[in-house]
Amino acid sequence: LRLMQSVLMLAMVQFAGMLLGLLVGLSADHWGLRKCMLMGLSLMFFSSCLGGLAPDATSLLVLRGVEGLGFLLVVTPAPGLIRQNVAPAELSARMGGWGTYMSFGSAVGLLLGPIIMGLWGWATWWMFAGAVSFLAWLAVWTVVPRPLSRPAPMAPKETLAAVAGWRDRLVRTLTTPGPWLIAFAFAVYTGQWMSVIGFLPTIYTQNNISWGMTGVLTALVALVNFSGNWMSGRLPQRGWSARQTMVTGYVVMGLGAVGAFWDWGGLQLPFAVRYACVVLFSAVGGLIPGTLFACAVRLAPSEDTVSTTVGWMQQWSATGQFIGPLVVAWLAGAVGGWQWTWVVTLSMASMGLLLALRIQKALELKTLAATSHG
Repeated sequence: LRLMQSVLMLAMVQFAGMLLGLLVGLSADHWGLRKCMLMGLSLMFFSSCLGGLAPDATSLLVLRGVEGLGFLLVVTPAPGLIRQNVAPAELSARMGGWGTYMSFGSAVGLLLGPIIMGLWGWATWWMFAGAVSFLAWLAVWTVVPRPLSRPAPMAPKETLAAVAGWRDRLVRTLTTPGPWLIAFAFAVYTGQWMSVIGFLPTIYTQNNISWGMTGVLTALVALVNFSGNWMSGRLPQRGWSARQTMVTGYVVMGLGAVGAFWDWGGLQLPFAVRYACVVLFSAVGGLIPGTLFACAVRLAPSEDTVSTTVGWMQQWSATGQFIGPLVVAWLAGAVGGWQWTWVVTLSMASMGLLLALRIQKALELKTLAATSHG
């Protein structure tokens, strides 16, 4: 029961993303990208501060859901804000940097979390997270330029037209194969990554790794994901196709999880080798998200559905992060250990391989159609 409660606490921040990713993607342009991000950071600030005062686990779970909504309001408009505020020549590098938010944030949290909680308790950690959100709010408020003009109130006919446009973007996005392919590919990536990273501290404890070293080792695994994110923006310049980067990422993730969790009759690889497998799992797997974000721009039905497509990706990304750890925890409870975790992750990696092939085909068809139209 305690294991499942900890999993829910880990995954609850993604619950809002599972339900509202597409809606936020559709609405961000109407609200304003900067305003949307400020709203999200405000929600994260208040929910984290209240979490430090929460009287019970149920209250914490509810506040994690609110925090998840705030997180979604922050990450969904980020690509659009970057695109608006950087020179075209810098866009690729800046988008690659933005794509590291999950790996970098996870590394910092895993490194500092145990230290702060060990010294001052879990409530202080929640308050610390709130303080970080507030500092981010101040940075956006002071550094990100305000829109040059505010949209005038719409007349009734204009409101009806806006609703029709909203519905049209939604229909075009959900009736085009490309957004579904990249969304599913993102889900099987995040499902693997969160399942492995989220449970590493428990696995370290079972191998008698000290609590202090646990945070350092897990933070390193999260941080090396940055290298894959960074390379995903450079390899296409060297002639790599989207299929090559994604296949490489999914294959290494699948094999890395097998090496990390393999346990046949009590026989395991040495811990150093298992840890190296996890490091490779994270580092090379980082090729996938950057590639998928680049594919989202190309496979969106049209220019005015890019943010909607990104929102759909975020929704399925959150779904993978929510379901993956739950399945792994259920399996661990059923078999009495983590030895079959690799079956779940390898299955998701195999699905990712199939999706990578379909995505490459969709990209080729899109390019061919554009050439023929031209």
